[in-house]
Amino acid sequence: MSDQPNIIFIITDQQRFDTINALGFPYMETPNLDRLVNEGTTFTNCFITAASCAPARASLFTGYYPHTTGVLKNADLWRRSWIEKLAQVGYRCVNVGKMHSYPYDTPLGFHERFVVENKDRYLEERFYFDEWDKALQIRGHVKQQRELYRKRDDYRDALGAFDWELPEDLHSDMFVGDMACWWLESKPLTQPLFLEIGFPGPHPPYDPIPRYAESYLKKDLPLLEVTQEELDGQPEPFKELRTHNQEVDHDSVVLELNPTEEQRHRQRAYYLANVTMIDEKVGKILNTLDKKGYLENAIVIFTSDHGDCLTDHGHSQKWTMYDTITKMPLVVWSPGRIPAGQKIEGLCQQMDIGPAILELAGAEVPAGLEARSIRPAMFQEEWQEREYVFAEQAQDGILTGTQFMTMVRSKDWKLVHFLDEPWGQLFDLKNDPTEVRNLWDDENYVEQKRELLGVLREWRIRSGYETSDWAAEWR
Repeated sequence: MSDQPNIIFIITDQQRFDTINALGFPYMETPNLDRLVNEGTTFTNCFITAASCAPARASLFTGYYPHTTGVLKNADLWRRSWIEKLAQVGYRCVNVGKMHSYPYDTPLGFHERFVVENKDRYLEERFYFDEWDKALQIRGHVKQQRELYRKRDDYRDALGAFDWELPEDLHSDMFVGDMACWWLESKPLTQPLFLEIGFPGPHPPYDPIPRYAESYLKKDLPLLEVTQEELDGQPEPFKELRTHNQEVDHDSVVLELNPTEEQRHRQRAYYLANVTMIDEKVGKILNTLDKKGYLENAIVIFTSDHGDCLTDHGHSQKWTMYDTITKMPLVVWSPGRIPAGQKIEGLCQQMDIGPAILELAGAEVPAGLEARSIRPAMFQEEWQEREYVFAEQAQDGILTGTQFMTMVRSKDWKLVHFLDEPWGQLFDLKNDPTEVRNLWDDENYVEQKRELLGVLREWRIRSGYETSDWAAEWR
């Protein structure tokens, strides 16, 4: 057996932090994710670096902030990753499911890729035929998608929540989970293995198999109250974003500007049901890994790429910098190797898992990474948590009201800056943890605002200097 651990990296798409029962959210039905949390180590203040899929993932798999990678929005070119380093030290690198590289089928260091991308592709790679598309086609089915949903009488009222009506095994999350198990069962034992499993859900359309939604529809689910005062206090780009998402359907979601409690509850129930579907497949994957002998020497990592407002704060999906978007579950599980039930509260960036993986694998950690390894924290060694975390988002086909948005967050304060624009957001997280009272224009908080803008400035200057050699081999 190789001394190098098998590394199983499971990443969902658009899964909020508050969707795992064992992390303190009792309305969730997630027994398998609960097992990972209870028997593993969870970073409870882990933050992504971007408010949409591709920039966040490019950052995660390179160890650099979006402004360094140049991947600032979906469909920006992304073709390199630290997965190449794992391949160089003997890992068999396999991807099943979503990565959101661009182009979609870019190798990224993988030896094998079984690509399954967004459920409802419309703006990018619309005619790319992935493994899921092929399965639907060969079974004689037409994928549930925007053009078909638009024909429904309830399309604009459903907030993107629709029943999955095709065979259960053809649901994208079922398909990816089953394909990962198929690979493990059909291939000879390969060690060391790096297996990335990318579930397309719970990203919209929120399309669970109906039986998974039944119990959630009966529950009292937490919905953040949205007041006119909060909406009035939001910066102009976010007001425009609300209007845009009401006028244009993205991922089969039409934002109702004043949804009823019933609409909000149904959307939330369908979203959470999709999480439970994924949880079930995580359990099947763990059982298959065990049966095939991989768990004797393995590390399982679970996370997601960003969250979803789900009408909280009056918004649809991502493209904002609220904690419901930027705060991610990050769980590392390896019984006998990594402490069980450990909760690490220090601030970290999600990309900090990258150098930790390279260290665990015995691979070279490139000099100059902006990611800082969280490996010491996993093993209860001395670790320096981050004083601040940052996130970025460039203008795209959805966030149309600003060129560039940047967030800086400490444990107690958050500031959101808009390039060349007078508005912004400032939140006192200690007294306003749900981020509903924007203090940007409040004269009583001028010093906090000035301090955080200074942190933002120094961070960008330092980043430009310290990463000046990151592309040296291509110069």
